[in-house]
Amino acid sequence: MNKLSSYSLAAIPALSLATVLPALSQETAEAATDAIVATVDKGDTTWMLVSTILVIMMTIPGLALFYGGLVRAKNMLSVLMQVFAGFSMMALLWVIYGYSLAFNGPTEGGLSAFIGDFSRLLLAGVTPDSTSATFSAGVEIPELTFVIFQLTFAAITPALIVGAVAERMKFGAVMLFLAIWFTFSYLPIAHMVWFGGGLLYNMGAYDFAGGTVVHINAGVAGLVAAIVVGPRKGFMKDVMAPHNLTFTLVGAALLWVGWFGFNAGSNLEANGLTAQALLNTITATSAAALSWALAEKLTRGHASLLGAASGAVAGLVAITPAAGFAGSMGAIVLGAIAGVVCLFAVVTLKPMFKYDDSLDVFGVHGIGGIVGAIGTAIVASPALGGFPLDGYEMGSQLGIQATAVVIAVVWSAVVAFVALMITKPIMGGLRVSESEEADGLDLSSHGERAYND
Repeated sequence: MNKLSSYSLAAIPALSLATVLPALSQETAEAATDAIVATVDKGDTTWMLVSTILVIMMTIPGLALFYGGLVRAKNMLSVLMQVFAGFSMMALLWVIYGYSLAFNGPTEGGLSAFIGDFSRLLLAGVTPDSTSATFSAGVEIPELTFVIFQLTFAAITPALIVGAVAERMKFGAVMLFLAIWFTFSYLPIAHMVWFGGGLLYNMGAYDFAGGTVVHINAGVAGLVAAIVVGPRKGFMKDVMAPHNLTFTLVGAALLWVGWFGFNAGSNLEANGLTAQALLNTITATSAAALSWALAEKLTRGHASLLGAASGAVAGLVAITPAAGFAGSMGAIVLGAIAGVVCLFAVVTLKPMFKYDDSLDVFGVHGIGGIVGAIGTAIVASPALGGFPLDGYEMGSQLGIQATAVVIAVVWSAVVAFVALMITKPIMGGLRVSESEEADGLDLSSHGERAYND
């Protein structure tokens, strides 16, 4: 998210009319309403609403189809259900308390460096007329617009974790785990990175659209969950090929298109930097898809469709933190590097350490997020065509980015482990029985089949 815009938005929310109007006469209140409405930029607001819809498309149907095609046919509906229900649950939790804890509270002192407060619990004080200042020049968007845009980020991040434990984790256990992890990992890290006064914000960490908040956060949680839940029966012995790569490619394409809202929307207004972020989202992704396919051809003898689609997602992940900081050429280089690095992470780490990250959530999102977060410090350099914030110096920024990565990795890993330990006894275990796993989660967990004869 654009640091200059999002941080001021989070740190200096305008007073809502619910607080101001009782002290005013009716005439004064009407004048105040007109003045606030007049400051809202309708073009920026429209762009943000469109971006919000695009990010929803990333999750449902984009991520759902991408993951669904990668599992075996007997588990197709279970993955769709986990993503769909997870999105729905996060949307409600965000409105109830998530927005308040992530983007509100004092800007200094005590716990404010790590988490917000309950001043916006149940969206108290957030009305169609309340606005949030996004720029020092006074351009504003309705606060509700920002609330729903950030809702989509909060919803897709836990849904990413689903891919790491696909085909063996209980549906109820998935839902409870995601709710706990969202509360104690996603919300604090979003607050630390994007809220004025947050720990990583004060350090000067760059994260334009969520490399740390979304991808490293979810990728590490996915790795921990895969290890704790344990591998699928037959892992590294039986063939567990994707059952429908057509669905996977359609899902990847929807992710790519939706990612324009994710990255370019994070500028919070429609201007030239928004266009730059959108262009970077095209070129970095293209470079990553091709570099993964080329590396696969050179090392494995073929360039696969699955590889190209996975490379595209790796490029999308890597450019996310750098989308508004990188120049056009820097974005291409960053994407190309991410494609190759994520390929080798996927093909070497799992066999080496024998963990069953079913759909490579850590290999693509975790590793890709780390590459992007560290790489942002480099591609932001003006010498490379980048657009850094004032006071930028590459060496010190590299140190800041590395520190942010370490904090995000440790925080997410600890929360994920504790959340799983809490979930296990409550749900009577984390995974389905061996017979239920053999039958497939579609039938055993949901009483349905994706495909009927």
